[in-house]
Amino acid sequence: MMRTPMKLLLPVALVALLGACAQTPSRNPLATWVPSANQDLRRPVLIVIHFTQQDSVQQSLDTLRGRNSGGPVSAHYLIGADGRRFQLVSDERRAWHAGAGSWAGWRDINSVSIGIELDNDGSTPFAAAQIDSLLVLLEDLCTRLRIPRTQIIGHQDMAPTRKPDPGPLFPWQRLAEAGFGRWPAADAPPAPAGFDPWTALRLIGYPLEDRAATVRAFRNHYRGQGGEALDAEDLRILHALAPVDLPPPAASH
Repeated sequence: MMRTPMKLLLPVALVALLGACAQTPSRNPLATWVPSANQDLRRPVLIVIHFTQQDSVQQSLDTLRGRNSGGPVSAHYLIGADGRRFQLVSDERRAWHAGAGSWAGWRDINSVSIGIELDNDGSTPFAAAQIDSLLVLLEDLCTRLRIPRTQIIGHQDMAPTRKPDPGPLFPWQRLAEAGFGRWPAADAPPAPAGFDPWTALRLIGYPLEDRAATVRAFRNHYRGQGGEALDAEDLRILHALAPVDLPPPAASH
């Protein structure tokens, strides 16, 4: 019988050992381990879309994996203009992509979300191949992780005082036509007299600590233009998205 050399067995054994360690649940030595089957992995409930505002995919990969002057950042996925997808953090792990902000009562957004970076400088239209690739990824994530298809937002939506991405050029309507995010019906009627837009914004998920910044984020998302004052078209959109008789979102998570 042919014997396998020991120097070949050692790497195989090491890989098997590391694989076993990766499967072993974390146990606290201060308590007796009495496992329950009533559990599952913590799952994200939100997807946050960003633009990189950098010059190339490689620069963004370096930024998302390195020690940066402003502190380390990461994301779960990066999509190039050509549609190529890169995964940097496992779906079940917490990437550092969102920072301070809130959405629908959630404040630690990194703990409940998947972050997707798009290779885009912030002033250039998003490439068709890139958006096609994003739609494929969204379909996979929403199906596999059971993320609600309405819970897809931009970084500016949850951090309107700090962030501009993915910006007014991002094709939110295209995503909505594919079944992702929220978008008003084209024939939605005007908002009725007495309609409260601030309640509607809160019901959708927007933070209201700085109302001017929130309006700017909302208008970038749904109108493709900034501005800090709501007009009749904004009210029509808000009423279509969140009639004021809807129950409010949870206060905290």
